[in-house]
Amino acid sequence: MYGTVILPNKTTNYCQFDTEKLIPIINKKESALPEIEKNLKSSNDEKEILENLYILDRMLDNGVKGIEKLYPTLSKYNNTNSPNIQTFLAGIYRKTKIPDAFGPLFAMLIRNSIKESNNEYFDANEEIGGAILDYLA
Repeated sequence: MYGTVILPNKTTNYCQFDTEKLIPIINKKESALPEIEKNLKSSNDEKEILENLYILDRMLDNGVKGIEKLYPTLSKYNNTNSPNIQTFLAGIYRKTKIPDAFGPLFAMLIRNSIKESNNEYFDANEEIGGAILDYLA
């Protein structure tokens, strides 16, 4: 892990990251992608996964190319029950419009709609639904 991750709680409905420690990684651009992919392939720690997804999301905002090639690794998390991971995945899929991610986004939305939410701080379906709408636009 690169820094501290604070999960959503009763006062903050979003994840907080130690951005000062992450900026150097984000600034490495494409050269950081192999390290991020390695971390995502091997991690089972939600905070570490979220941190790497956050880095990818910021890289997308900064125009980094090649993130869509990480889909085989990202797809490992398509069946997660973590609303935090679902939210970041949906955001990344929304920005990359990876064709193979369209079905998993629908599956997430359907699974979440059937089961009772396990997150009292925000609804991951908002980001998932928004990503699906962007695919259809």
